[in-house]
Amino acid sequence: MSASQAFIVTDHVCKSFGSHQVLRDVSTHFSTGEVTVIIGASGSGKSTLLRAINRLEPHDSGTITIDGVVVSDDTATLQKQRCEVGMVFQQFNLFGHLSVLDNITLAPRRVRHTARAEANAQAMVLLRRVGLQEHAHKYPWQLSGGQQQRVAIARALAMNPKVMLFDEPTSALDPEMVQEVLDVMRELAHGGMTMIVVTHEMGFAREVADRVLFFDQGCIAHDAPPEAFFGNPANDRIRAFIGRMGA
Repeated sequence: MSASQAFIVTDHVCKSFGSHQVLRDVSTHFSTGEVTVIIGASGSGKSTLLRAINRLEPHDSGTITIDGVVVSDDTATLQKQRCEVGMVFQQFNLFGHLSVLDNITLAPRRVRHTARAEANAQAMVLLRRVGLQEHAHKYPWQLSGGQQQRVAIARALAMNPKVMLFDEPTSALDPEMVQEVLDVMRELAHGGMTMIVVTHEMGFAREVADRVLFFDQGCIAHDAPPEAFFGNPANDRIRAFIGRMGA
């Protein structure tokens, strides 16, 4: 799909923190229904790009558009865009004083003005989808890390987003909990959800991605389908990275 048909487009995006440039002239696009996995060393700019797409981290120059609308600080536009672009973080960021059900229904009730009964019904559908319907009235501290992350995914889905951003969603989990979160993400991908995933899970990238982007020092150093990316690495740096990741 061409950039003109893409849902999210980044055009010459740059971002610095002080004297350290973390995004360098990043131009790419993300198409509807596509799963893009972004990999690369820590500090290469992967998470910063996701945060810039959702305007959690304003970029310095270049443009980002979502469905043809420029991402900016305009409050009304930004709120609409954040409804369309769900995000799941490394840390679960659940509200500890709210039940699982209330964590999921808070944004639909406050932002979309969904009636409580309708929001609760929709939340239960999502909890069944992530296998946690029996935990609706528990609090986050009563759940494992993997369960909390699945609640965080359900919470993001509750706004019915068109795109889901995942910022290393398994990195804070114990190894035995990683698979349960990846299984939910696989189900989303197979259901046609547009996803941009920053991860070190190379098996997930091989299996689920339509594209793999390799970030290096703030730039997109390579962009290829997973078969080509892993089967025939473009250079020694990528080959070495794949080797370190055990892929």
